[in-house]
Amino acid sequence: MTEGFIPKHGGYKTLLTYQKAQIVYDATVYFCRRFFERHDRTVDQMVQAARSGKQNIIEGSMASGTSKETEIKLTNVARASLEELLEDYRDFLRTHGLAEWDTAHPYAKRLRELNRVSGATYATFNKGIENPDPAICANVIIGLIRVTSYLLEKQLHSLEQAFIREGGLRERMTRARLNQRHQQAKGLQGSQ
Repeated sequence: MTEGFIPKHGGYKTLLTYQKAQIVYDATVYFCRRFFERHDRTVDQMVQAARSGKQNIIEGSMASGTSKETEIKLTNVARASLEELLEDYRDFLRTHGLAEWDTAHPYAKRLRELNRVSGATYATFNKGIENPDPAICANVIIGLIRVTSYLLEKQLHSLEQAFIREGGLRERMTRARLNQRHQQAKGLQGSQ
């Protein structure tokens, strides 16, 4: 039996980018419910950007078996959506006269520590996300978005390198077919 040409794919739940994007989505839903009026158009924009970040990681992962190009494009769309969301949080801080933390801020340092926790979930960041101070909430989510975007950048680079090494679906199909022909030819020679 020859090896198939569709590689194992999916498994997005194990991706750190997906795990972080899910926290960002949940945190954004919480933040918007808490700090915006229900019918504010910004709520839809922010929630959809957060959702797009998460959902495009899923879609890219599931499409990866047959299209590395689609996986790369959707991973980049996820990153772009999170960048849009990042700007929404920065707008919130600016328009409310609140400061964005610099890297030396003590809370920013603590957030970096929490982001290194293996298996971190929403609960890991709950104290910051659901803090009564909107500046803390927004800055914690900004930190999570930055980490997720950084990880997506690394993931894109890794996908690029994998494509260069392994090629795409057509190349895998051709290799699988040539291998099958080779096996068939060996079988015919062995039976003579």
